[in-house]
Amino acid sequence: MRLAELLECLDGCLTADVAVKETEINGIQMDSRKIIPGNIFVAITGFNMDGHRFIKDAIEKGAAAVIGEEDLELEVPYFRVADSRLALGKLASAFYHYPSRKRKVIGITGTNGKTTVSYMLKHILESAGKTVSLFGTVSYVVNKEVYKPTNTTPDALQLQGLLAQSMDEYAILEVSSHALVQSRAEGLEIDYGLFTNLSHDHLDYHQTMEKYFKVKTQMFNYLKPEGKAIVSEISDWGCRMSEELAQRKIPSLTLSDSKSTDLSIDRIKLNGITQFTVTIKGEKFKVDLPCPGLHNVYNAALAFLTAYDIGINPGQIVRALEEFPGVPGRFEMISHPNGAIFIIDYAHTRDAIEYCLHTAKQHHARQITHIYGFRGGRDASKREDMVKASSSLCDQFILTLDDLNGVPEEEMIEEMHALNSRYGYQKGLVITDRTAAIQFAWENARNGDWVFITGKGPEEYKTDFILPVSSDKEALLYLQETCAEEQVV
Repeated sequence: MRLAELLECLDGCLTADVAVKETEINGIQMDSRKIIPGNIFVAITGFNMDGHRFIKDAIEKGAAAVIGEEDLELEVPYFRVADSRLALGKLASAFYHYPSRKRKVIGITGTNGKTTVSYMLKHILESAGKTVSLFGTVSYVVNKEVYKPTNTTPDALQLQGLLAQSMDEYAILEVSSHALVQSRAEGLEIDYGLFTNLSHDHLDYHQTMEKYFKVKTQMFNYLKPEGKAIVSEISDWGCRMSEELAQRKIPSLTLSDSKSTDLSIDRIKLNGITQFTVTIKGEKFKVDLPCPGLHNVYNAALAFLTAYDIGINPGQIVRALEEFPGVPGRFEMISHPNGAIFIIDYAHTRDAIEYCLHTAKQHHARQITHIYGFRGGRDASKREDMVKASSSLCDQFILTLDDLNGVPEEEMIEEMHALNSRYGYQKGLVITDRTAAIQFAWENARNGDWVFITGKGPEEYKTDFILPVSSDKEALLYLQETCAEEQVV
């Protein structure tokens, strides 16, 4: 692509001579180590590193042009912009010929439920014969090929590149608040923007719930002219989001379990089963959901409303939800040989933990045990509330290590002991080795018990523990296999 053509997306910042305008650009990079001759280098001011420091390296490797935020004079064409991150998203979209215009794009934001809703929607659409790309916490899936995720939402360059590769009719993306602040969604054009809920999380990054909410509203800036918002009004924040979108004159559909909305939920049964009825345009549809819990009722209802508006037959939607296979690391159940149930979940907020623990009570768990820890370098202000939730809803909880991310292990252990002393009430234990905590619960579980292991979901460990495993699921499968071998002996 000619440089002049590419830079049209930056609102006419190109003022160079004709020769420069005719320069051919064969790729975009924000990492100077990946530059090959003919690339354009975009210098990003990062949180840990400033890309402007590597402009010289990029030029030496053959960068044909450079974009940056500083006032510089270089031996190659250089164009100054106010925000390099915004520029990167726009450039990537233009370079790949605006790939989100070639398919239906569904963006999902909110604190909890993004992953489950995305997988439910993918399953519904594929059950109806559609092809679907997926970008989220668990994996990226394009043309049925699975990629390991770098972030919940890829950076703009990777996202636009993968969308350009995709031959799929639909693309579903989890859009995190970090991605919105960091302009990773810039250049994206969305047909449906979904809002699940909002709860206390990431306040180390956003400072206040109000700022956190305002960031979430930014996703709707990327709606196509004919795009729609779909909002769950189960929470007060959902009602706030509907009001915000109405003020901005953005067309919206809503769902609720307590009032008249585009889709309403009633006849919810959680007593050992998960069953509910949705009413939409005067018609009622009963759903028997294989995923337990009230939170999954809300997730399924949001997926139902979206698929219905897309045009999927409601009978097909019901059948797909009733056959939904679940999500890796999201309320993933593994049985103990003696009848206890172990659940792996990504829950890392008080709301998400309470959803999990209430579900166990609704299914008549004999005893509830909760194993979890706190991730270093993340929102520490929510930890006390998480321990309070466990203390009030569990028969036993075990505090253990999660990813330290540079925080000294002794500091994290000290905090766990302090919280346990304050709220343990003889229910709490501290077992610092995560796999040893899981093994303790496994060896002490009895028929009818429910044991939750939360915080990591399908993620791999970043440190070594006692058991020779790399994830919570592997730890349970290892213990399960060990039990089977002992029974054979």
